[in-house]
Amino acid sequence: MAKKPRKALGRGLSALLEDSNTDQKSSSSKENRDITDISTGASINEIPLEQIEVNPFQPRTDFDKQALEELADSIKVQGIIQPITVRKLSKDSYQLISGERRTQASKLAGLKSIPAYIRMADDQQMLEMALIENIQRENLNSIEIALSYQRLLTECDLKQEQLGDRVGKNRTTVNNYLRLLKLPPDIQLAIRDKRISMGHARAIINIDSVDKQLDVFKRILKDDLSVRKVEALVRELTSGDSNEKEKPTKTEMPYEAKQVQSKLSSHFGTKIGMKIDKNNKGEIKIPFLSKDDLNRILDILSVEL
Repeated sequence: MAKKPRKALGRGLSALLEDSNTDQKSSSSKENRDITDISTGASINEIPLEQIEVNPFQPRTDFDKQALEELADSIKVQGIIQPITVRKLSKDSYQLISGERRTQASKLAGLKSIPAYIRMADDQQMLEMALIENIQRENLNSIEIALSYQRLLTECDLKQEQLGDRVGKNRTTVNNYLRLLKLPPDIQLAIRDKRISMGHARAIINIDSVDKQLDVFKRILKDDLSVRKVEALVRELTSGDSNEKEKPTKTEMPYEAKQVQSKLSSHFGTKIGMKIDKNNKGEIKIPFLSKDDLNRILDILSVEL
């Protein structure tokens, strides 16, 4: 049996809504029109904006005011091209799953209602949908993406392989984002505020010492270092750390030499430095704290100047 061809949505969502209202005269008021997206079979509803609550699971915490105003201007001319997604809480109450920017911009544009997909979901499902849809569709900064990945792992009980499949990223990419959360707060804030790039951060994170990470971070800001220069700087630092680790440990002095060092220290009233090699060659250092202390040691040695 041949399948019926799908109808295209080429005339836009507003035209589809108008045709739906004309064809379904038995439908309720304009605010509660219920139509079907032919391409997905999902229900699209025109919902009053005042009935929509913010999403408590929203991964995005920073919205650019100018970008919202530009989107509002676009909505005034073009309308809402892509419906938001909500879940129903009660008869006249809905909660956002995704589309907070479109919702805020619609309010700025003076709209009273907005087209929306309605989905049934519990809190965990809603969290997962909100995180995944926002990661895929919104221009989140790297720290917001990392935090969203971390929440999917911990709160939605996903493994890294499952997470990669859900967001369309390989495990290495996911891990690179998660590693950003190990950086000091000052560096994470700089990534969020776009004062440094993720490339800078990925270089810095290869440094083991937090103090050295912060030193490199300050140099990036002060000298406006490129990612390539930071990578070279980090290689120098990590190479130096590696060389220090490879330095041989000091050979412990024989017991007899330690006894001599102890007696000399007691004799001169100061800690004597002493080195001796396997051939019994070495040196003795007598430290002094002042000119008077030096004269005291010279008296003990019976040295006249």
